[in-house]
Amino acid sequence: MKILDSQGRIFGKFSILDLGAAIVILLVIVGIFLFPGTSGSLAQIGVPTKPVEVDVVVRGLSIRQPQDLIKDFQTKKKTNIIIRNQPYGQVDVKSVRELPRTVIVPQPDGTVKALPDPRKDSFSTDMIITLAGKAQITNNGPVLGNSKLKVGIPLELEGFDYNFNSTVIDVRIKN
Repeated sequence: MKILDSQGRIFGKFSILDLGAAIVILLVIVGIFLFPGTSGSLAQIGVPTKPVEVDVVVRGLSIRQPQDLIKDFQTKKKTNIIIRNQPYGQVDVKSVRELPRTVIVPQPDGTVKALPDPRKDSFSTDMIITLAGKAQITNNGPVLGNSKLKVGIPLELEGFDYNFNSTVIDVRIKN
Protein backbone atom coordinates (compact mmCIF):
# COMPACT_ATOMS: atom_id res chain seq x y z
CA MET A 1 0.00 0.00 0.00
CA LYS A 2 1.43 3.31 -1.12
CA ILE A 3 1.10 6.40 1.05
CA LEU A 4 1.62 8.83 -1.86
CA ASP A 5 0.23 8.11 -5.28
CA SER A 6 1.45 9.57 -8.59
CA GLN A 7 -0.72 12.70 -8.24
CA GLY A 8 0.66 13.67 -4.79
CA ARG A 9 -2.35 12.48 -2.83
CA ILE A 10 -2.05 10.79 0.54
CA PHE A 11 -3.88 7.44 0.51
CA GLY A 12 -5.40 8.55 -2.77
CA LYS A 13 -7.78 10.98 -1.09
CA PHE A 14 -5.95 13.99 0.45
CA SER A 15 -3.60 16.44 -1.19
CA ILE A 16 -0.42 17.48 0.65
CA LEU A 17 -1.67 21.09 0.51
CA ASP A 18 -4.97 20.04 2.14
CA LEU A 19 -3.04 18.32 4.93
CA GLY A 20 -0.81 21.39 5.45
CA ALA A 21 -3.85 23.70 5.64
CA ALA A 22 -5.54 21.39 8.17
CA ILE A 23 -2.40 21.34 10.36
CA VAL A 24 -2.16 25.17 10.30
CA ILE A 25 -5.85 25.51 11.26
CA LEU A 26 -5.40 22.98 14.07
CA LEU A 27 -2.35 24.85 15.42
CA VAL A 28 -4.24 28.15 15.37
CA ILE A 29 -7.15 26.64 17.31
CA VAL A 30 -4.78 25.08 19.86
CA GLY A 31 -2.95 28.39 20.21
CA ILE A 32 -6.15 30.33 20.83
CA PHE A 33 -7.72 27.96 23.36
CA LEU A 34 -4.72 26.49 25.18
CA PHE A 35 -2.52 29.60 25.24
CA PRO A 36 -4.94 32.56 25.29
CA GLY A 37 -2.35 34.95 26.75
CA THR A 38 -3.01 37.53 29.41
CA SER A 39 -6.27 39.35 29.80
CA GLY A 40 -6.19 43.11 29.78
CA SER A 41 -3.48 45.39 28.48
CA LEU A 42 0.23 45.17 29.09
CA ALA A 43 0.07 48.35 31.13
CA GLN A 44 -1.86 46.49 33.85
CA ILE A 45 0.56 43.66 34.52
CA GLY A 46 2.46 44.04 37.78
CA VAL A 47 1.83 47.77 38.01
CA PRO A 48 1.13 49.22 41.48
CA THR A 49 -2.17 50.99 42.08
CA LYS A 50 -2.21 54.10 44.26
CA PRO A 51 -4.80 56.74 45.13
CA VAL A 52 -4.59 59.90 43.05
CA GLU A 53 -6.22 63.30 43.24
CA VAL A 54 -6.88 65.24 40.07
CA ASP A 55 -7.81 68.92 39.90
CA VAL A 56 -9.81 69.89 36.84
CA VAL A 57 -10.84 73.37 35.77
CA VAL A 58 -14.15 74.11 34.11
CA ARG A 59 -14.19 77.40 32.18
CA GLY A 60 -17.28 79.15 30.88
CA LEU A 61 -19.83 76.46 31.77
CA SER A 62 -23.19 77.76 30.59
CA ILE A 63 -25.57 77.06 33.43
CA ARG A 64 -28.54 78.89 34.94
CA GLN A 65 -28.10 77.73 38.56
CA PRO A 66 -24.44 76.87 39.26
CA GLN A 67 -25.17 76.47 42.98
CA ASP A 68 -27.50 73.54 42.20
CA LEU A 69 -24.73 71.74 40.30
CA ILE A 70 -22.23 72.41 43.07
CA LYS A 71 -24.72 71.13 45.66
CA ASP A 72 -25.30 68.03 43.51
CA PHE A 73 -21.54 67.32 43.46
CA GLN A 74 -21.29 67.84 47.22
CA THR A 75 -24.21 65.55 48.09
CA LYS A 76 -23.62 62.68 45.63
CA LYS A 77 -19.80 62.87 45.90
CA LYS A 78 -19.47 60.79 42.69
CA THR A 79 -19.30 61.52 38.99
CA ASN A 80 -18.59 59.56 35.83
CA ILE A 81 -15.59 60.58 33.77
CA ILE A 82 -14.70 60.04 30.15
CA ILE A 83 -11.04 60.34 29.16
CA ARG A 84 -10.32 60.83 25.44
CA ASN A 85 -13.77 59.51 24.48
CA GLN A 86 -13.19 56.34 26.55
CA PRO A 87 -15.60 55.92 29.48
CA TYR A 88 -13.65 55.23 32.67
CA GLY A 89 -16.38 54.93 35.29
CA GLN A 90 -17.09 56.62 38.59
CA VAL A 91 -14.66 58.63 40.65
CA ASP A 92 -15.11 60.47 43.94
CA VAL A 93 -15.65 64.23 44.03
CA LYS A 94 -13.55 65.57 46.92
CA SER A 95 -14.31 69.26 46.52
CA VAL A 96 -15.90 71.82 44.24
CA ARG A 97 -15.00 75.47 44.29
CA GLU A 98 -16.61 78.15 42.17
CA LEU A 99 -14.11 80.66 40.84
CA PRO A 100 -15.06 84.32 40.89
CA ARG A 101 -15.80 85.86 37.50
CA THR A 102 -13.62 88.87 36.84
CA VAL A 103 -13.22 91.45 34.11
CA ILE A 104 -10.10 93.34 33.16
CA VAL A 105 -10.51 97.06 33.90
CA PRO A 106 -7.95 99.60 32.62
CA GLN A 107 -6.77 102.07 35.24
CA PRO A 108 -5.99 105.79 34.72
CA ASP A 109 -2.25 105.15 35.13
CA GLY A 110 -2.22 102.65 32.22
CA THR A 111 -2.22 99.45 34.29
CA VAL A 112 -5.06 96.95 34.43
CA LYS A 113 -6.88 95.33 37.34
CA ALA A 114 -9.00 92.22 37.53
CA LEU A 115 -12.24 93.26 39.27
CA PRO A 116 -15.38 91.23 40.00
CA ASP A 117 -17.72 90.99 37.03
CA PRO A 118 -20.67 93.33 37.71
CA ARG A 119 -23.05 91.49 35.35
CA LYS A 120 -25.72 89.57 37.25
CA ASP A 121 -27.09 87.26 34.54
CA SER A 122 -24.00 86.05 32.74
CA PHE A 123 -24.96 82.32 32.91
CA SER A 124 -21.28 81.41 32.76
CA THR A 125 -19.44 79.72 35.60
CA ASP A 126 -15.84 78.72 36.24
CA MET A 127 -15.05 75.95 38.75
CA ILE A 128 -12.20 73.87 40.10
CA ILE A 129 -13.23 70.31 40.92
CA THR A 130 -10.99 67.86 42.80
CA LEU A 131 -11.56 64.23 41.82
CA ALA A 132 -10.13 61.18 43.61
CA GLY A 133 -9.65 57.63 42.44
CA LYS A 134 -7.17 54.80 42.12
CA ALA A 135 -4.72 54.83 39.24
CA GLN A 136 -1.97 52.54 38.07
CA ILE A 137 1.41 54.16 38.50
CA THR A 138 3.65 53.51 35.49
CA ASN A 139 7.02 54.93 34.48
CA ASN A 140 5.13 57.51 32.39
CA GLY A 141 2.84 58.59 35.23
CA PRO A 142 -0.60 57.59 36.51
CA VAL A 143 -2.99 55.70 34.23
CA LEU A 144 -6.77 55.66 34.70
CA GLY A 145 -8.41 52.93 32.67
CA ASN A 146 -6.11 52.79 29.67
CA SER A 147 -5.48 56.55 29.48
CA LYS A 148 -2.54 58.47 30.86
CA LEU A 149 -3.51 61.17 33.29
CA LYS A 150 -1.46 64.32 32.74
CA VAL A 151 -1.87 68.07 33.02
CA GLY A 152 -3.71 69.37 29.96
CA ILE A 153 -5.70 66.20 29.24
CA PRO A 154 -9.39 66.95 28.62
CA LEU A 155 -11.83 65.11 30.91
CA GLU A 156 -15.55 64.88 30.32
CA LEU A 157 -17.71 64.83 33.46
CA GLU A 158 -21.07 63.16 33.14
CA GLY A 159 -23.97 62.69 35.51
CA PHE A 160 -27.73 62.32 35.46
CA ASP A 161 -28.40 65.90 34.34
CA TYR A 162 -25.02 67.24 33.21
CA ASN A 163 -22.28 66.53 30.71
CA PHE A 164 -19.43 68.99 30.25
CA ASN A 165 -15.73 69.19 29.48
CA SER A 166 -12.92 70.15 31.81
CA THR A 167 -9.14 70.19 31.69
CA VAL A 168 -6.69 68.56 34.12
CA ILE A 169 -4.60 71.22 35.87
CA ASP A 170 -2.95 69.11 38.60
CA VAL A 171 -2.34 65.42 39.35
CA ARG A 172 -1.23 64.31 42.82
CA ILE A 173 -0.22 60.75 43.71
CA LYS A 174 -1.10 59.92 47.31
CA ASN A 175 0.70 57.33 49.44
